[in-house]
Amino acid sequence: MARILVVDDEIGIRELLSEILYDEGHTVELAENAAQARAARLRSRPDLVLLDIWMPDTDGVSLLKEWGSQGLLDMPVIMMSGHATVDTAVEATRIGAIDFLEKPITLQKLLKSIAAGLARPVVTPAMAAAARLPERRPGAAAPAAPVSGVPGPAVAVPQAGVLAGVAAVDIPDTNPSLLGGISLDQPLREARDEFERIYFEYHLVRENHSMTRVSEKTGLERTHLYRKLKQLGIDSSRKKNAS
Repeated sequence: MARILVVDDEIGIRELLSEILYDEGHTVELAENAAQARAARLRSRPDLVLLDIWMPDTDGVSLLKEWGSQGLLDMPVIMMSGHATVDTAVEATRIGAIDFLEKPITLQKLLKSIAAGLARPVVTPAMAAAARLPERRPGAAAPAAPVSGVPGPAVAVPQAGVLAGVAAVDIPDTNPSLLGGISLDQPLREARDEFERIYFEYHLVRENHSMTRVSEKTGLERTHLYRKLKQLGIDSSRKKNAS
């Protein structure tokens, strides 16, 4: 699934969108203003951004222009607003936004717009530069092939289990339907719940049940974190040592 950045200064909107997207299986990162959105974008490129237009520090259209001028607008961006004019929506689309959602946003339209955005091919600056490389003219000599017995340029050939220098995940041959103790034969939602239960229990133990630190580690706001733990049936209280 995708990593989606939600940028909105209203906490209620952020939590609502976070819950909807989380239930759809996406990873969600939240930002309440342009400064936090900039920091999130610099840490890593999200697969999609939901960006509010009216924010207290920098409006969404200005942030969109900023990302475009810095070469950071290489992900689909969907604008959101409850007060924007048609001219604002047109301007955002001209700058690079792929869609505009008017608040209050219906669930069907939200999911449809996100699915369309994630299905769009992503053109990175490197890909765009490669596309501008001159083509070989007809009749021009092709790159010379190495003569038998004469060493040519070294070509890296991925070894078994390795792709582009990244080792593949080894799944035991004894039971390929199990991964980390989670059955891969069950429905996706149930398998995801099992993984999330293991994931949150791990962080709770590691952070000594400090909800503040677990919230920081997992990237979830405390309200959403408490709700998620309750949904998974996880006791978030600090365990007392047995006497």
